[in-house]
Amino acid sequence: MVVAPSHEDYIHAMSADPTLIPASPSEDDYVRQVREATPPPLLSEEDPFALFAEWLEEAGKKEPNDPNAMTVSTVDADGMPDSRMVLLKDFDARGFVFYTNTQSAKGQELNAHPKAALLFHWKSLRRQVRIRGTVEPVTEAEADAYFASRARHSQIGAWASDQSQPLPDRHALEKRVAEMGLKFGLGKVPRPPHWSGYRITPVTIEFWRDRPFRLHERLVFDRADGGWTTKRLFP
Repeated sequence: MVVAPSHEDYIHAMSADPTLIPASPSEDDYVRQVREATPPPLLSEEDPFALFAEWLEEAGKKEPNDPNAMTVSTVDADGMPDSRMVLLKDFDARGFVFYTNTQSAKGQELNAHPKAALLFHWKSLRRQVRIRGTVEPVTEAEADAYFASRARHSQIGAWASDQSQPLPDRHALEKRVAEMGLKFGLGKVPRPPHWSGYRITPVTIEFWRDRPFRLHERLVFDRADGGWTTKRLFP
């Protein structure tokens, strides 16, 4: 008789291979980093958006995939947090913008609780940016302009997908895509009424930069009276 492995057996099997989790850097590893690295200047305390633009530009040159990828964290009706990766599509002094189906889980959570946290992590640069703020929808004109810039298949996909709803199987999605393709034919694909963008207006922005021996650099911008105050944090 074949006995199925127990939950304890599975946990033991998963924890038996220490190579799954990288080891912490050794003293020699840190010393090598110090010798090879040129000490970077202190982070600028003048303008968080200018500093973010500088880092995003560097990420565009170093990150192999999606340098504009960010985690968006929200909370549901029970206060349980949700996080997922999306793509930053615009930013300026007003805030950071991404687009989605407003009837998706994140859309519903943002509509009910218009506050969010963002996280950019650029592994190749050993940097991250944490943002917390309030959320509001972008204007109809902004949403229309961005939707019009998307690839046609992506536009059709926005109509076909009931984002975050149960999907019977892959065929059901492909069927919906085909139906929407036939519906719009060769004509213009309008923006769905349930598809738009959100702008996160930051109240805090934290810039984090890796330094040897875990003595990282952390600079926080706090919005106050229309301007910004700064403080540095222990790593």
